[in-house]
Amino acid sequence: MQDERIIIEQVLNGNKNAFEELVVANQKNVYNLALKMTKNAEDALDISQEAFIKAYRNLQNFRGDSKFSVWLYRLTYNICIDFLRKKSKENVISLDYEDDSGTIAPIEIPDVKDLPEDSLVRKEVRRTIAQSIAELPQKHSEVLIMREVNSMSYEEIAETLLISVGTVKSRIARARVSLAEILVKKGTFPANYRHTE
Repeated sequence: MQDERIIIEQVLNGNKNAFEELVVANQKNVYNLALKMTKNAEDALDISQEAFIKAYRNLQNFRGDSKFSVWLYRLTYNICIDFLRKKSKENVISLDYEDDSGTIAPIEIPDVKDLPEDSLVRKEVRRTIAQSIAELPQKHSEVLIMREVNSMSYEEIAETLLISVGTVKSRIARARVSLAEILVKKGTFPANYRHTE
């Protein structure tokens, strides 16, 4: 920790080359996190580079309350979340929801493949879903994106967010129901759609 703080002080005092030591010490973990969240090597590499650039530019904001690696980890995580939110606009998300009785049922997006305005309708559905996810509280939207868009396991999400698996499952369940309610109001789901309270 002391060595880390000395290096950071050197960087802040104008020794740009000293930052390379922080990169070397943390690049593997940063890349692995980005790869775990994006499931794509090129995207993970781009995000890793962006994370270190952002860390360098905002190094003066590092207060030293925790290790630099923890601060960098959270910064990388936030970049990944922003990336996945943008990516979600390009994907139709298939969701399941679980009611209080434990019954799991699919939330189906209307099948528009046979409509002549196929492309336009699909784009509109994707846009509506992405906008609706963005309307959810952050703690719900982030777990939904990680689970449904990125296919991360409950354990992986819990590890990334530093919360319990039970909390992850609870947030995902609430997020799915809330998203379904929003989509019903917007007319994306049929008006007779209901879920068990």
